[in-house]
Amino acid sequence: MARIVMKFGGTSMAGIERIRAVAKRVKREVETGNEVAVVVSAMAGETDRLVQFCRDSATLGRGGSDTSAVAVAAALGADRCDIYTDVAGVYTTDPRIVPRARKLSHVSYEEMLELASVGAKVLQTRSVGLAMRHRLPIMVLSSFEDAEGTLIAGEEVIGKARMEDQVITGIAYDRHEAKITLTGLPDTPGAVAAIFGPLAEAGISVDMIVQSAGIVTFTVNDGELARALDIIEGAKGEIGYQALDRDPAVCKLSVVGLGIKSHAGAAATLFRTLAERDIAILAVSTSEIRVSVLIPEDATELAVRVLHTAYGLDAEEARRSRASTASLAPDRDLVALAPPPAARVPLPTAARQGGFLR
Repeated sequence: MARIVMKFGGTSMAGIERIRAVAKRVKREVETGNEVAVVVSAMAGETDRLVQFCRDSATLGRGGSDTSAVAVAAALGADRCDIYTDVAGVYTTDPRIVPRARKLSHVSYEEMLELASVGAKVLQTRSVGLAMRHRLPIMVLSSFEDAEGTLIAGEEVIGKARMEDQVITGIAYDRHEAKITLTGLPDTPGAVAAIFGPLAEAGISVDMIVQSAGIVTFTVNDGELARALDIIEGAKGEIGYQALDRDPAVCKLSVVGLGIKSHAGAAATLFRTLAERDIAILAVSTSEIRVSVLIPEDATELAVRVLHTAYGLDAEEARRSRASTASLAPDRDLVALAPPPAARVPLPTAARQGGFLR
């Protein structure tokens, strides 16, 4: 007998028939002998209306029911938290862009945290972080079909070998980025601090940063662009820049996988594949298991598709890729899976100089 928390999202509760379907799922789980607690979201389309009634109350925001469900599961000492949603699990990338994207059987906590933070919308970042802290497995399942979902757990559940059997687990993108570039900066200590200090005081988060001689490029959420520009322009005297440029038509594209730690060619594959498709790289940031690049927004779909193929993530290639990855040369052979190349272009100057900050 297991203790399970079952969480159903707003689309699962959109109408009487769907609510009945949820009740049947819960009943079936109880009949297997499991102890079950249920967490449900507001009905689809009702969240904004309900929030208006709670102006004086704190809320967890959209996706907050995921965090609520994980918190309840942790408090109850549950064996697992099942999250039912309108997708069948976690996919290697957005199936709307790549029809050959495949559903993953398992994803580590670390990978899911990275994917959620860089644009994947299956789970809220806070819910994954809470589950990781309590070592609570999450199963992402479809509300509308009886099919295996995606298990999100740690090495102790999934197994180290299974967690590292694919170099890249998923590709995510975020179109809600805007790029700001300051040129003609003074070559003095504190010049960079003069930029980011006022932004931090205003509560504006900075994401990607690239610095080279006299130039700093960084990104903010596109919803904060106007405010960030006002602050930077207002502090021009203290910062000492000569020119300011902005570009809201950019996208942050990220590849995530535990295999990045042990596979030296993962980043090179990304750079080479984009260069072969004449896709400019405007900025770069990394973590231990993630490489993110800033690219023109109109290149997003092409970039996702060619990288998905380059890393062997396409559904019909998945089994062959897993079997052969260990014996392939990490750079050349993975790139060979990509569509025929176009003209090569060099990496941007900052990338060649290695001037990346995170």
